[in-house]
Amino acid sequence: MKALIQHEFGDSHVLQLAEVETPIISEDEVLIKTAYTSVNYADIKSRKGKKGKGRFPFTLGLDAAGTVVEAGESSVFSAGDRVIAFPIGGSYAEYVKAHKQLTFKIPESLSFEQAAAMPTVSILSHILLHEIGQVKNSDTIVVHSGAGGVGSMLVQFAKLAGVKTVIATVGNLSKGDYVKRLGADLVCTYDTFSEEVLQMTNGRGAQVIFDSVAGEVTTASMDCLGLYGTLVQFGNSSGSAGHFKTSDVHSSCRNVKGFSLGTTRKHRPDMLAPAAERMIELFATGKVTLPIAKVFDLSEAKQAHDLIESREYEGKVLIKASK
Repeated sequence: MKALIQHEFGDSHVLQLAEVETPIISEDEVLIKTAYTSVNYADIKSRKGKKGKGRFPFTLGLDAAGTVVEAGESSVFSAGDRVIAFPIGGSYAEYVKAHKQLTFKIPESLSFEQAAAMPTVSILSHILLHEIGQVKNSDTIVVHSGAGGVGSMLVQFAKLAGVKTVIATVGNLSKGDYVKRLGADLVCTYDTFSEEVLQMTNGRGAQVIFDSVAGEVTTASMDCLGLYGTLVQFGNSSGSAGHFKTSDVHSSCRNVKGFSLGTTRKHRPDMLAPAAERMIELFATGKVTLPIAKVFDLSEAKQAHDLIESREYEGKVLIKASK
């Protein structure tokens, strides 16, 4: 089969299309013919070596949508099932294997394109909003990187859940209209959001802030997080660590929570099924959509990564893995 592999860390040129062996599955796994896979910012970090050491060669990719071609004896799947999955060993490939606990059936009404766009960003967003952030209808929340994949989902899910005020941040206000169409009540830049949040809340601050940027954005977030508020930290796309002092939290009764979908896939895979089932229902019925920014062929992965790094896109970038 064809797959994208890399033998070293570096820029997008390290992604090489190659012929490799089709995965062999165990009784707990399924083999899937990949229709589409999404490109996530975590892929960029992994390609550059910013998510730890890599065992070369390796294949990038967190999630995939496609058709089961072989199912292990202990799984509930059959050949022909349409699924989404978090594959073992990457998803930029014509065929992938996945553990049965990280594979979920999808209905005919859900296109492979939308299905491929949703797994990482929608399941993560649902867990962040309802389980980690425990957002209430009366809350004012801040969603950083509102035009990105996770941000797009958090804004839509928050409004769907009836959250009173959703404030989103973007790197460039040219993306403001897009984020407002998703449901944001106010869109700010990273430079001004802290002041605008305090102004909009009459100085009280936000109840929950979702931070995937870190760096200086974390500091500014603490400046506008209200009493008893929660900062949910789930990434550092800025490339810099965020900082806060213990005195920032104890006297104000505020708290900081961290979450990683990768850690949860590895150590608590059972935690994902309820969120996955809910997300599949919402996408299949059209209650939630995720715009597709662009679709690239497997041979065009370099261009897909370049687009992600440019940040000049809205929604999700996909790779079409098979004809």
